[in-house]
Amino acid sequence: MLAILNEEAEPGMELILWRHADAEDGAPDAERRLTSKGVRQAEQMAKWLKERLPRETVVLASPARRAQETAQALTPKYEIRSELDTGRPPRSVLKAVAWPRGERTVVVVGHQPTLGEIAALLLTGSALALSVRKGAIWWVARRPRDETTVLRAVISPDLL
Repeated sequence: MLAILNEEAEPGMELILWRHADAEDGAPDAERRLTSKGVRQAEQMAKWLKERLPRETVVLASPARRAQETAQALTPKYEIRSELDTGRPPRSVLKAVAWPRGERTVVVVGHQPTLGEIAALLLTGSALALSVRKGAIWWVARRPRDETTVLRAVISPDLL
């Protein structure tokens, strides 16, 4: 699914929620690696993002290995944040990235169900159970002139 809003970017915060790509099963959960399919998914999405992200973009990743491997496809310069680990509540993630008052673009590489709940919270005001596919992104922006949240893109690697 692809839904890009056709409007010029304006100052304000942009938040890209990127679910880690396909990972192997197993335990411990924090050490699960990307599968070969997951590596391809991460590389495809990273290529798409690199063509669109501003240079000053900050990339934050969960401490889980699969999230870090996904982030590495985009840049070796990412920050590991415990606030993005599995099972974290949506509002704590938003606080960690300074949404909506930040003035930069932030990519959050994390997990379900948290990312889906964040997307729902930003778009509807309620942390509903939305599904974010493995390797997919949800890109939202905050328009400061009227303090609205704009959905800029939703895309999964299989569409690239």
